[in-house]
Amino acid sequence: MDETVTFQLTALTVFIAVFAICSWRGVHIGIFMFPAACAIGIWLASMSLEDVVAGFPIDILVLLVGVTYFFSVARSNGTIDRLVDYALSRVGNKPALLPLVFFLLSLGIGAMGSPLASLVVVPIAMPLARRYKMDPMVMALAMGTGGSAGAFAPTSLFGIVTYGTAREADIAINPFAPFGVALGMNLLLLVCGFFIFGGAKLIRETLSRESLDSIGGTGAGGRSYGLPGERYGIGSGTELSSSPDHEATAVDTLVDGPPRGKTIFTGTQVFTIACIIGLVVAVIGLAIAGKEPDIGVLAFAFGAILTFVDPASGKKAIPQIDWSTVLLVGGIITYVGVLEHMGAVDLLGDGAASIGTPIIAALVICIIGGVVSAFASTTGILAALVPLALPLVANGGVTGWTVICALAVCSSIVDVSPFSTVGATFVATVEESQRERMTKLLLRWGLSMAIVGPVVLVGALVLPGTL
Repeated sequence: MDETVTFQLTALTVFIAVFAICSWRGVHIGIFMFPAACAIGIWLASMSLEDVVAGFPIDILVLLVGVTYFFSVARSNGTIDRLVDYALSRVGNKPALLPLVFFLLSLGIGAMGSPLASLVVVPIAMPLARRYKMDPMVMALAMGTGGSAGAFAPTSLFGIVTYGTAREADIAINPFAPFGVALGMNLLLLVCGFFIFGGAKLIRETLSRESLDSIGGTGAGGRSYGLPGERYGIGSGTELSSSPDHEATAVDTLVDGPPRGKTIFTGTQVFTIACIIGLVVAVIGLAIAGKEPDIGVLAFAFGAILTFVDPASGKKAIPQIDWSTVLLVGGIITYVGVLEHMGAVDLLGDGAASIGTPIIAALVICIIGGVVSAFASTTGILAALVPLALPLVANGGVTGWTVICALAVCSSIVDVSPFSTVGATFVATVEESQRERMTKLLLRWGLSMAIVGPVVLVGALVLPGTL
């Protein structure tokens, strides 16, 4: 083994060790990864400090800060909570629709910058599941799949990281491609999970309720199926609102039964919705026009407009910028840049490619991404593993965007594992008697996705391009 390979393997070993030690100690990976990148770059890669620091991904960080700031303003002025209220008011007394509603809610909120932002609806969803005697796994999977799909929107974290990392690696990819793949895969998982965990029974019960409504048993003028909020261990719900001036939250509305009446939006909230629509239209319009939309700059522009209209919400939004993720992505990508300079990434990619055919190599990489992501940061995994696909793409064995999208989505759909923030939140919000069962089921589901996801996505996306 020559000296170059020894240095490459040493750098990879340090990279893995930082991941493992930080996860064990519960400390921020990005904070440790950045100085480690500087040390390895100077010591083993013979790089100058300026060259190492130049690998810090400014373009991706502009996207992250701009998008999370814009949607933090929307949360601070109460617009997000009002949109949740409005969506729930459309459901009424049809429990079979609730998983779809919370899928869409989680998707919409998750598309607004941070995937974890969709967890705001969890304290609403789990009491509703108990109220309608629904298996909490159905509701957990609805929110988990919705948040995963929304996270790959061009305006959200996973979409930004996937698209930005692929672009940094000179892989041609449409910013909407990861979102389309994630949406299709997560809808499929939602349908499967719905029927596995009692969806057919829920449909029958909904039809039965509608029959009662038709003979006057319930309805807009009849009695409510709601139960007092204190039976579910929830209070007024004000802890979900980012704005103390917000008159009512979604939980407030739900305590006394299905929402009734109209959801009232303030002038500022209406203007915020117009800005959200404007951001989406601008991104789509520029993409259709063949121009590469800089989502971060657009988000900064709309955020500045909202801040001018409502300075108080703009001030509250600054601390809500996801600086933790900014540091995480920055530290990891800087280290990956050192690995690429040393040729260590090519070494790994060549190793995967040497396993056999390109399709087997892509499958192995996707399984690795899924398994590791079930216990570690999905964002970190995306930034670290996307470059591993480069040798496969360079060799012409697979189409670049297909393997990148497959790898990214495989790393996300396992996030319902109880060892992740998402899965842990689901377990924490179910009634105590259900927690042990939920932990076991979510672990089984999450780990099974590490196999199911790669098989389905590699088979559907990557395989056709190799035939």
